[in-house]
Amino acid sequence: MHESHNAGNKKSLAQLDTLDAALINRLQDELPLVSRPFAAIAEELDSSEDEVMERLQRLLAKGVLSRFGPLFQIERAGGLFVLAAMQVPEERFEAVTAQVNALPEIAHNYRREHTLNMWFVIATETPAEADQVCARIEALTGLSVLAFPKEREFFVGLRLPATANVFPGVPHGLESV
Repeated sequence: MHESHNAGNKKSLAQLDTLDAALINRLQDELPLVSRPFAAIAEELDSSEDEVMERLQRLLAKGVLSRFGPLFQIERAGGLFVLAAMQVPEERFEAVTAQVNALPEIAHNYRREHTLNMWFVIATETPAEADQVCARIEALTGLSVLAFPKEREFFVGLRLPATANVFPGVPHGLESV
C-alpha cells in the first residue's frame, strides 16, 4: 500500500467530537468478522453505518487519520518489510521526500532529527524486490540507502487513545470535507 506522506510536515492537534474519538478508539481494535463490520461498529457506538463510514472518510480526508487498513505479516506471503534510512542534505529534503514517496513500495516516510534524517518502510512482494527498490532510490537520488530488514517480530500492542476536545454545536472545521 502506497501512502504519500510529507515527512517534514507537522500537524496541529486534531479537533474531535465524542463520536469521532469513540470511532478512532474502536478502530484500533480488531474489526468484527461479519459481512458488514462497520454496521456492527455503528451499533456498538449507537450510530448508523452511514455515519461511521462518513466520519471515517472525513477523518482520513482531513488528515486526522493518516491511514486505515490491515496490518499484514507480509513474510508469511513471501514478501518483505524493510526499514530504511538515508542521510539527506537539508536543501534537498523535500525533493528527495517526493522522489521516495512516489514509489509504490514505500509505506511510510518520517523525518528524524538525526544524521540519518529520513526513515521509511519498504514493502515488497519478494525479498529481491526490496533490494531493487533500495537500488532504485539510490539511482534516483544519488544518496545511499541503509536497509534494516526485520530479524524478529515483536507485538507491542500500541494504542493511542483519542479524546473529544470540541463541544456539540461549536464549529470545529470537521463538519465537511
